Formats: sequence, C-alpha cells, structure tokens
Amino acid sequence: MPAQRQHQPSLVLQNAVVVFSRNYLPIARINIKRAIVLLVTGQAESLDFSTKQWEIRSPNLILQVPEHIRLVTGNPERHWKVPPVNRRELLKRDNHTCQYCGSTKRLTIDHVLPRSKGGQHTWDNVVAACERCNQIKGDRFLHETGMTLRTKPKAPIHPAVAFAEQFWHEQANEM
Repeated sequence: MPAQRQHQPSLVLQNAVVVFSRNYLPIARINIKRAIVLLVTGQAESLDFSTKQWEIRSPNLILQVPEHIRLVTGNPERHWKVPPVNRRELLKRDNHTCQYCGSTKRLTIDHVLPRSKGGQHTWDNVVAACERCNQIKGDRFLHETGMTLRTKPKAPIHPAVAFAEQFWHEQANEM
C-alpha cells in the first residue's frame, strides 16, 4: 500500500488543465504544475465547468486544482500576425500533405492560380503539392487539368482560436 501512495502523486501531476482567457476563450492546455503556480500566485481562478478536481497537498497547503481555470491578469490575446507565406509555414498549414493526391513525399509549393496567369503568392493561392502533382498541373488552371484540391487554401488562424475550436469540438463529442 505505501508504494501506491508514493506513485499516486506523480500520476496526478501528469494531468492537464484547460486555461481560459479573461474573456472565457479557451487558450491552452497546460500541465497541472503550471496551473498550481497560476492559482497560488493569483494569476488564475477556478472555473466550475466540471466537477473534476485534483487535491494537491503540500506541508503548508491543500489545494483543489480544477480541470478548468481562468486567467485574471495579463493579456493572453496579445497581438498576433499572420505568418509570412513560406515553405515551413505552408507545410505546417497543409499538414505536410499534397493537397491534390494526399502524398507526404517530396513536397513542393504550388500556386493554384499560376503566377504567370496573374496568381499571387498569398495564403489563399498556394498549397503543398508533391513533385508529381505539381508537374502534372504545371502552368495550367485546375479546371484544365481535372485536378481538385482536398482543402481550400486559407491563411493560418490565431493559435488560441485554433485551440478553442479544437476544445469545443472535443466537448461536443463528449456529450
């Protein structure tokens, strides 16, 4: 039994806490140690979205750490700029996948509307494409090749908004 008691605290510390901004926008999932620091220093407060809480004991303090906390200080929704269109950011946006065939090998950048035909080097006109698909499409319009895009190209969204969308999607699936 004592071995279980020693092992149990480390399991509690592996849990994650969802952090909400002052405006109740879910912005991140953090480890419980960081949540404890935010609660003890007064930078965050408990939210009662769920009944799930973990009891953390120290020699001087017993703390109930909830599954959800809200920041009360700072400005986590600080200014965020859309990243420049470059290979690294494009591959990250397209999940390192060809937007025509789904391949993950030998990826290049393709301009949906070719630059020679007036296309711009913007987020809504570039996609990741494997060498083969890029060569097949060449300097032509999509309708001329019969190829279709798997997803419509668009600029990356703010990381907090992306996390919020994922969080609410998970919550809907749990119900």
